[in-house]
Amino acid sequence: MSALRMPRVATLQLKPLKSKGWGRIAFMVVVSVLMLVPMYLLVVSAFKSQQDILAHPFSLSPDQLTTEYLKKAATNPDFNIGKGYAVTILFVVSVNVLSVALAGPVSYVIARRSERRYRMLLLLFVAGTFIPSQVLVIPVVYTLKFLGLMGTIPGFVLFETTLTLPFSIFLYAGYIMTVPASLDEAAAVDGAGKHRVFWSIVFPLMKPAVVTMVILNTFSVWNDFVNPQIILGPGSGLYTVTTGVYAAVSQYSTDYTVVFPTLLLAVAPLLVLFVLLQKHVISGLTAGATKG
Repeated sequence: MSALRMPRVATLQLKPLKSKGWGRIAFMVVVSVLMLVPMYLLVVSAFKSQQDILAHPFSLSPDQLTTEYLKKAATNPDFNIGKGYAVTILFVVSVNVLSVALAGPVSYVIARRSERRYRMLLLLFVAGTFIPSQVLVIPVVYTLKFLGLMGTIPGFVLFETTLTLPFSIFLYAGYIMTVPASLDEAAAVDGAGKHRVFWSIVFPLMKPAVVTMVILNTFSVWNDFVNPQIILGPGSGLYTVTTGVYAAVSQYSTDYTVVFPTLLLAVAPLLVLFVLLQKHVISGLTAGATKG
């Protein structure tokens, strides 16, 4: 007589709750609040009176908002905001052009060579990203004085361009490594030289990385305060947006109807630029890791 077989009862296995997703969301919320609250206070306070700023800093009542203080900041005799924009844009364009012209070819050579010395050269540039620019100010000042470029536009542009090269070369080289070398070989067979291969074949394919670096370099030059304050100096008569804001609000540090509107005028172009081009920054930083 065969033994009776009991039916197999399916057991319900409870899966542990995934807490990683909620942890990431909570972290992002906290970081967003920490970043957005100061920005909210800056924008709202630029349209409020001194009394309202001190009594109700977070309030957003339409009857309390006015553009009077923003107009005064735009016509502040201590700081010509239009001239500050023009000087800063000149520096931004010059630095970006020189950075692309220098970092692009260097990155191409490093990416296309497999010798150990080129890998060491790349590591040398990567190490440069860990050096704070403030540490370089003193030797740079002596160098620019020796060359007669202290307090001049070319001296400041060369220094700012130098600061952009380490990370630019690192990003460009990583992206070029994902571009098939067969494109270079096909162009060389057609008689194209190394320079033409890079600028006509490889460089157009680097658009995501180049756009990313242009945006990051723009933010860096626009927000820089220490370097233009020291290298250009008050004697040059050249004020960037940041140094101009400092000159305009330093004597009115407790008058928030001057401080907040002036600061808003200084950062407004960057806010607009970031909102419009943020997707290019993200795609450019990840393109080298996902392409090919």
